[in-house]
Parts: sequence; structure tokens; C-alpha cells
Amino acid sequence: MTELALSHKERARLEDLVSCTQDARLLRRAYALLWLDEGEPAQEVGAQLGVSRQTVYHWVDRFRERKGFALEVRVADAGRSGRPCTALGKIDPLIETVIDTDPRQLGYRSTVWTAPLLTEYVHDHHRLVVSCQSVRLAIVRLRMRWKRPRHQLALRPDTWQQAKGG
Repeated sequence: MTELALSHKERARLEDLVSCTQDARLLRRAYALLWLDEGEPAQEVGAQLGVSRQTVYHWVDRFRERKGFALEVRVADAGRSGRPCTALGKIDPLIETVIDTDPRQLGYRSTVWTAPLLTEYVHDHHRLVVSCQSVRLAIVRLRMRWKRPRHQLALRPDTWQQAKGG
């Protein structure tokens, strides 16, 4: 069982953080720390916040480890591991320069660009591995339309009655 004893100053600053923060993650952690300070068990705090008991323990450990930092830093989320975004902002100019050209001019057997074809182009010509979803998001950021042109029926000439014999 993890007992948390907040000082009067820490408790007041956490209550201020709860009242003014816009970040839901900070809010949940601040509430967890306040409720634990009031004597609530970690199991109940976790159930109220929709997290496991172990997650509450991790929040408390992180809060204690960061003792010399500002309160927002002590309550903040830990750094995330994993591969960072590689395509954000990098593929936008590449797609923008090639989207108006015919794919057949670059050796592709298609008359229109599709997300998988643009993914293949970025990989072949620029050696970047991106997903189709990244390409679709880049198209949205560039405010381009994927819709195909609508077919319009030919307009009648002014002399159409003469052509019909009238």
C-alpha cells in the first residue's frame, strides 16, 4: 500500500492545478494524488479514474522521484518510447510537386495517383518508408481533393432543332 503525505503547499498547488488545467491527463493524476492524500485506497482511486491500481502506484512513484521540479512537471506524463513520426511535414512538399504530373511519366502503370501509388513513389524516389495513412493525411493537409471529375453531358448547340429536322 502506498501512502502519500502531501505538504500543505503541495496540496494547495494541486488543487489550483485541478481548477485551472486544460490537460485531462494532468487532471487525472492530480485528482489521484489528492484522493490518495485523503486516505483513499489506490484500488478505488484507479477504479474512479479508469486505470489500474499499478498505474496509480506509477504516478505516485514518478511524483516522488521528481521532488525538486515544478509541480506541473512532477505530475506530467513520462516520456514516451517508440518510433517518432517520420512523415509529418516531410512528405507534403514531395507530394505537392508530383501530384499534378501524370504517373505514367514516372514509369507507373496508372493514369491517376492513389495513396498506395504515392506511397510507392515516395519510397522509390526519395527512400522514405511511409504508410498509406500518412499519405492520405498529407493530402488532407494540402487541401487536395481525391474525387474524380464528374462527367457532364454535352450541351446542345443552338442549331440542334435544324439537325433534328425541325
